[in-house]
Amino acid sequence: MGSCVSKGKGDDDSNHNIEFCGGNVHLITTKESWDDKLAEAGRDGKIVVANFSATWCGPCKIVAPFYIELSEKHPSLMFLLVDVDELSDFSSSWDIKATPTFFFLKNGEQIGKLVGANKPELQKKITSIIDSVPASPQQL
Repeated sequence: MGSCVSKGKGDDDSNHNIEFCGGNVHLITTKESWDDKLAEAGRDGKIVVANFSATWCGPCKIVAPFYIELSEKHPSLMFLLVDVDELSDFSSSWDIKATPTFFFLKNGEQIGKLVGANKPELQKKITSIIDSVPASPQQL
């Protein structure tokens, strides 16, 4: 489905993630905030869904409201948003070739990946991850 390739640094239209964040989506602005959220997810026994996105990317804008909606429906997961332009070196370390790219992490380890703004596939991945994780005492 839809995805965007990386755009040059000079093309910043910084209407900064306004339409990308909301619900239970946490905006990651530094490597430290990423580490903090992963540590928090580990302590809470949560799976992390990380959306590597860009403000200029059309498919990213289309899937963003759905991502926010998923974050509200699934509080047992932690939803993160990384702007690939804001954290370009960090994003490169995750080998992002197109946006949006979604990573699914458990205890900091990748357990799944989805490239592109494919809403049905994103829903399917989240459902299968939730179904594969035994309920923690916090979720009962």
